[in-house]
Amino acid sequence: MTPARPVPAPAPAATALPAPRTPDPRTAPSLNWGVVAPGWIAARFVDALQKHTTQKVVAVGSRDTGRARAFADRFGIPAAYGSYTELLQDDRIDIVYVASPHSGHYEHALQAIEAGRHVLVEKAFTRNAHEAEQLIRTARERGVFLMEAMWTRFLPHIDVVRQVLDAGLLGEVHTVTADHGQPFEPDPAHRLFAPELAGGALLDLGIYPVSFASMVLGPFASVTAVGTRAFTGVDGQASIIVTSGSGAHGVLNTTLFARTPTTASISGTHGRLEIDGPFYEPARVRLVGRDNRPVDSFAPPLRDGGLCYQAAEAARCIAAGRPESDLMPLAETLRIMHVLDAVRRDLGVVFPGE
Repeated sequence: MTPARPVPAPAPAATALPAPRTPDPRTAPSLNWGVVAPGWIAARFVDALQKHTTQKVVAVGSRDTGRARAFADRFGIPAAYGSYTELLQDDRIDIVYVASPHSGHYEHALQAIEAGRHVLVEKAFTRNAHEAEQLIRTARERGVFLMEAMWTRFLPHIDVVRQVLDAGLLGEVHTVTADHGQPFEPDPAHRLFAPELAGGALLDLGIYPVSFASMVLGPFASVTAVGTRAFTGVDGQASIIVTSGSGAHGVLNTTLFARTPTTASISGTHGRLEIDGPFYEPARVRLVGRDNRPVDSFAPPLRDGGLCYQAAEAARCIAAGRPESDLMPLAETLRIMHVLDAVRRDLGVVFPGE
């Protein structure tokens, strides 16, 4: 057991939260995007790009030509392809957004990388750390940009959180809490209940609290999890305790069985940050003092379309010749995949084909 530390003297009280440094997404250089797998998240992504950026979606690919055509018609996309191979042969495309189920991320991202395209891969990055290592290695060999589409990392309110932590306004951080639970009707055909699609709560919902805790605490010293499986054998609920090298704790939960508050908090010796739910979307942040009194709050300027910020970050990195983002480094994506693997080991969940 880690011994408790002496409580340091209170720091001078902060009177205001810092303003976010997040650039306007419309100021990012415009790239031509191709979309792999035109499902629900792809629709939200394209809608955000068209409303809040100058990015151009020029092609969409699906294994179903009719589905690709319908998506293209909906969003005014010039080209629709009935295979991902055809999509990748379109020389207009600068970057590919991979929005397939988790089971397809590795295959589809690898195809795009080998075709010389920059790639933004939906979270969770892959099914497991081994697949993540392969993608990262190949992207570096081919000299293309690669990033996990963990959109929360690029939002203005998260930049406020980063600045508070960097400035030490909370003192020594001891506890991070975060949860993400949504109720889904039991349906073996739904991707979240399908083992062959790498379903379950962890990779789809739990990735958010795990990634948040990793951002705040840095690399974890230990990971322990308990959970309950859904009727198909995928993880239906997981409660995770992580520790940092300094002895701080992260208390994290995810579930497919109930709607949870989806809030987050960071508690330190001098104060606390509270993030309203859903914490992973554009959300209000409150700074609370050591005396439990509110000090200040920040409300994001953009309440919808938050997926645009990750696209803008990718565009800026590519224009600057950077192979990855400092806000979501590939080394951290890989560390998080190792954490998710460790949680699944504790839960006894293995996906077909692993």
